[in-house]
Amino acid sequence: MKNPQDPAAPRASRAKAAPATKAPKAAKTPAPPAPAGLSQDLVYRQFADNPGKVLGYRQLSRRLGITTKTQREELFAHLKELKKTGRLELLQNDEYRLANPTDLQAAASAAKGRQPARKAPAAPAPTPEPVLEEEFGQDPIVHRRRSAGFDHVGDGPERRPHRDSNTVIGTVALATPRFAFVVREDSEGDDIRIFTDQLRYALDGDLVRVRLRGVRDGRLTGDVVEVLKRQRVEVVGRLQLHGSIGFVKPDNRKSYFDVMVPPDGLADSRNGDKVLVRITEFPDHEGQGKNPVGTIVRNFGAAGENEAEINAIMAEFGLPFEFPSAVEEEAEAIPTRISKEEIAKRRDFRDVLTFTIDPADAKDFDDALSLRTLENGNYEVGVHIADVTHYVRLGTELEREGKSRATSVYLVDRVIPMLPENLSNGLCSLRPKEDKLTFSAVFELDEKGKLVDSWFGKTVIHSDRRFSYEDAQARIETGEGDLAAEVNLLNSLAKKLSAERFRKGAISFETQEVKFKLGEDGKPLGVYVKERKDAHKLIEEFMLLANKRVAEFVFGLKKTKPRFTMVYRTHDAPDPDRLENFALFAQKFGYKLNLANPKKISTELNKLSEDVVGKPEQNVIQGLAIRSMSKAIYTTEPLGHFGLAFAHYSHFTSPIRRYPDMMAHRLLEYYLEGGKNAAVEPVEEACKHSSAREKMAANAERASIKYKQVEYIGAHIGEEFTGVVSGLTERGIYVEIEANKCEGMIRISDIPGDTFELDKENYRIVGRGSKRIIQFGDELQVIVTSANLLDRTIDMELVDNRPEHVKQRERAEREAGRGGRSARNRDGNSKGSGHKGSSGGGRGGREGGKRRR
Repeated sequence: MKNPQDPAAPRASRAKAAPATKAPKAAKTPAPPAPAGLSQDLVYRQFADNPGKVLGYRQLSRRLGITTKTQREELFAHLKELKKTGRLELLQNDEYRLANPTDLQAAASAAKGRQPARKAPAAPAPTPEPVLEEEFGQDPIVHRRRSAGFDHVGDGPERRPHRDSNTVIGTVALATPRFAFVVREDSEGDDIRIFTDQLRYALDGDLVRVRLRGVRDGRLTGDVVEVLKRQRVEVVGRLQLHGSIGFVKPDNRKSYFDVMVPPDGLADSRNGDKVLVRITEFPDHEGQGKNPVGTIVRNFGAAGENEAEINAIMAEFGLPFEFPSAVEEEAEAIPTRISKEEIAKRRDFRDVLTFTIDPADAKDFDDALSLRTLENGNYEVGVHIADVTHYVRLGTELEREGKSRATSVYLVDRVIPMLPENLSNGLCSLRPKEDKLTFSAVFELDEKGKLVDSWFGKTVIHSDRRFSYEDAQARIETGEGDLAAEVNLLNSLAKKLSAERFRKGAISFETQEVKFKLGEDGKPLGVYVKERKDAHKLIEEFMLLANKRVAEFVFGLKKTKPRFTMVYRTHDAPDPDRLENFALFAQKFGYKLNLANPKKISTELNKLSEDVVGKPEQNVIQGLAIRSMSKAIYTTEPLGHFGLAFAHYSHFTSPIRRYPDMMAHRLLEYYLEGGKNAAVEPVEEACKHSSAREKMAANAERASIKYKQVEYIGAHIGEEFTGVVSGLTERGIYVEIEANKCEGMIRISDIPGDTFELDKENYRIVGRGSKRIIQFGDELQVIVTSANLLDRTIDMELVDNRPEHVKQRERAEREAGRGGRSARNRDGNSKGSGHKGSSGGGRGGREGGKRRR
């Protein structure tokens, strides 16, 4: 890109590495030999032994033990030849299957009669290409442990038993205290439902072997026959003392057992304390019904207190409380002065107008925008991102810690950073009036917002101004204040970029972000919904542009497959069945979705989003629409982003708080310097780890929000609010208060005026006598009756304006009915639930409603 000050605008050359570590020399080392017998016939047998199975290029690479570029090219050539000769059929996304029906039939017969082949002795592992190992490292992802509760840890070595045809291996995902699902490792069938009395005390994330039992209620069921690897043996909960023995009741509502703590394991903890217990003994299967035994390893204080509850949430989700001393020491030892030699290697933007726009209370400024007008009348917009990987080097404790954490976590009252504070808030933060090292994506745009040119490289900047979102918004709305013209010009370009995105099919559904006003003691003084205004969208559009163009640039570096390895942020198209269910739900409110044309799905969803704005059901419908979508993940597969309507998309713009962005920085720099293709496997492994940690962070953030909502509403017991029905179960209806987004439950048995029953098919409850209908999205007047901080639940009741004597008569009748039921229970004539945790505000077994954020 050309500009008046720097006509050539060259990419700054990087200093050459020392001869001992010089990348090009390492690249000249001979490629490792291919695995013995990597013949076309061996490749074909992968399909012949699995008739009817679709296999992808990367699946085949893993099966055949392929790790080097030469081997991958050989595999690709074999696949190409097999397709050319008509023996394989190419489907899409590098997926193949047997093409000849005769081949399919013959292969199926052969596979049926063939004994399972024993694995041949493993060939020696190929030596990794030195240049890639040196550049990206081969360190595994380590769940780092400092002291109790600081991360998920495996419990001993993983045991891999011999498989048989009636067992499968998978990972446990607890659903309710009654049952769990096991997600199959082979991905060859539906998840398996297992009742908790057949789980052998397995917990979320544990690797288990399951014996299949058949189909029940339309679902595949089974029993756990062995726990192969325990992901975590620590549980957070509330201690209840019974004499000298303690029992820890887990905070996790999906847990299905308490942990018994003998006297010598109590560690001076008191009744009602919030604690972390490590399970030291699991009963064998014959001892089903007994409690696991554990010892308390951390006491957070009295349950219900702010510090105890937030620390308990951190421990529950495996969040670290501090950085290891070695990491802190490395961070402190990094020089703060930028040398002239380093500046000389970079493109200098210090004389170009540059500023940041961030939340008012932010300290980690990882992005800045620069703006200038070029001689040809176009605009140069620089998206400058903190050059974190310049400071966080491979092979250091800092790098390993960042890789392990993978993300910063934003709880209501604190941030758990990915990197130490002197990096996140100091060296790497693009603070005003300081020279800072950055990695930049620089764009030339015309007045219509059309992209003319792009440039990527290392830079140095000097931010002239630090705007809060409120500051920038004031300039957009009034046109007044310093740099108002520049902010409004960027806003105009951002709106044009946004319009083009939506023209191409981007989806406009947005979730509402709940924010709190906290007192000095951490108690919530107010709750409000963060409003996204033009200043937020301005920054978002330029970050989206940078992330998209970085992904497109790397994808386009190699025109043939396999493409250059890159970290992509992908988002699949919605599952047709889930989308159809959502369409049926929306239809109950009078909204019609035409899903006949897959290319028009985003158009239909956007129209629905516009139609529900301002309606009582807006939050419910938008929330369920988002739940019907696939979840975005990190991967090396360039599968595109459905929600943004981008063919290729990465994460490049937040390396201070996201490890995938650091990986993207390293890969982009490596390719800019002429590096060859990087190995896929270590990058893909780090992507999976980052996706899992992102999910964990989101769950922890939701838990802290729920706790603070319950704490806030506890000061408003007895007050009346307007709410909207957000969920329905057989036990009650969930109502979300419009003003503060606090959600509570009204028991169906407590709804006045009639006896109500759940009509699950139509998302409503119906009064037996009055035929009154209460359904999703209905606006109701409610009174908050209780807020339980320990269970993080809120109970409500409907406002009842009937005469007092009518209400008293109804209450007496209901109490009499409950007394009768209690008597029947004592006589043993009631089934009973058989599991704990039936608090009125509980959400176990919830059939619908809006996912909290």
